[in-house]
Amino acid sequence: MSMRIHLAKLAATLAVVAALPTAALTQTPAQPWPQRPIKMIVPFPAGGGTDFIARIAAKHLSDRLGQQVFVENRGGANGAIGLQALMQSDPDGYTIATCSDTPLVVNPSLYEKLAYAPLRDFVPVANMVRFPGMLAVHPSVPARSVAELIALAKANPAMLTYASAGVGNFSHLAMELFSQATGVKLVHVPYKGTGPASLALIGGEVQIGFNNVQLLLQPVQAGHLVALAVAEPKRMPALPDIPAVAETVPGFEMAPWVGIVAPARTPKEIVARLAQETLAIMREPQVVKQLTEQQVTPFALGPDQLGDLIRKDLDKWAGVIKSAGIKGE
Repeated sequence: MSMRIHLAKLAATLAVVAALPTAALTQTPAQPWPQRPIKMIVPFPAGGGTDFIARIAAKHLSDRLGQQVFVENRGGANGAIGLQALMQSDPDGYTIATCSDTPLVVNPSLYEKLAYAPLRDFVPVANMVRFPGMLAVHPSVPARSVAELIALAKANPAMLTYASAGVGNFSHLAMELFSQATGVKLVHVPYKGTGPASLALIGGEVQIGFNNVQLLLQPVQAGHLVALAVAEPKRMPALPDIPAVAETVPGFEMAPWVGIVAPARTPKEIVARLAQETLAIMREPQVVKQLTEQQVTPFALGPDQLGDLIRKDLDKWAGVIKSAGIKGE
């Protein structure tokens, strides 16, 4: 009796197996990535520095991967909207983001309610560049060096003004970092964007400004502004006559970086391939030339190094923002 029951169960099992499609019985090998176009989110409007780097990367990645990598600008909320879109994307390697440091390492301390957490929701792929900063003053300011500016500010506390492109912007945080490092008291005057802030400095509405070398060099060369220093660890080879802030304020450095991140749980082999190709692009002579001509410094880092940089800068800016009492708008 038990033998008949056993045979009946075996027959039923064989019948079910026979009814399954062939695909269910054989393991289909995974298709090589990529099989279709890749979306590269830029969490800022077109035309800015991050967008400039993204389009260089997208062009060369398209050539190297054999699939189109297209840029989609998703600006707003200091980069938070674009990164939220990345967070909500499938972790399949077909949506990535080229992002500056601000949305990743500044926003978490600037905004109480942020939809994403950088270390939880994203995986670092590769860093590409950094944008060296420059400290400049209006020609009417009687200071021609960082030391003279510090002395002037200490002799006239809360009298000198500086422009920024908005609360929590790179230009704002750079000057807060400078103030905390030197013990000077300056007055922050926020504007709605880099353009208005630059015009205010050139027009003498404010006395001090800090922004990318790329943006300030032309008005400096035209005599509209005076460059006091660059915020690289040492002098830039292209601008050897302009000192580094660190020559007067040891350790001072302010150069926003731009890299690629992907949604958390993106397969490791895809992250590794993206990193490999991105780092190779950053070594191409024509890319290096294109970047340096725009006063942009190649700064290539792999996934682990970029992850370390994100963690370090999260701590750095949390301290600066807390000490200054800055709240995002």
